[in-house]
Amino acid sequence: MYVVGVTVFVKPEKIKDFKEVTLENARNTRKETSNVRFDVLQTENDLSQFFLYEVYKSVEGFQNHQKTEHYLKWKETVADWMAKPRQGVRHYSLFPADADWETK
Repeated sequence: MYVVGVTVFVKPEKIKDFKEVTLENARNTRKETSNVRFDVLQTENDLSQFFLYEVYKSVEGFQNHQKTEHYLKWKETVADWMAKPRQGVRHYSLFPADADWETK
């Protein structure tokens, strides 16, 4: 599996809007055949910081996600809401094994 973790820092006045459009993007991403998981987390001691945890069946699946209408809409919508640039880190999952992931 291919895992993407993104830390997002949102302007305080845009937190509510960010949550709304990000949850919509996450729900649409879950409909993609290559997506296995999409978690949206809000940091306990800094409510303007979020962590997006995304799991795809392959690098290509993630690359296809980045071309979807809903992702491009999300990216454009939230661009001006960032307090600082998003920080993304990409990973290959070692455990659980690919066959052990629930895919839908």
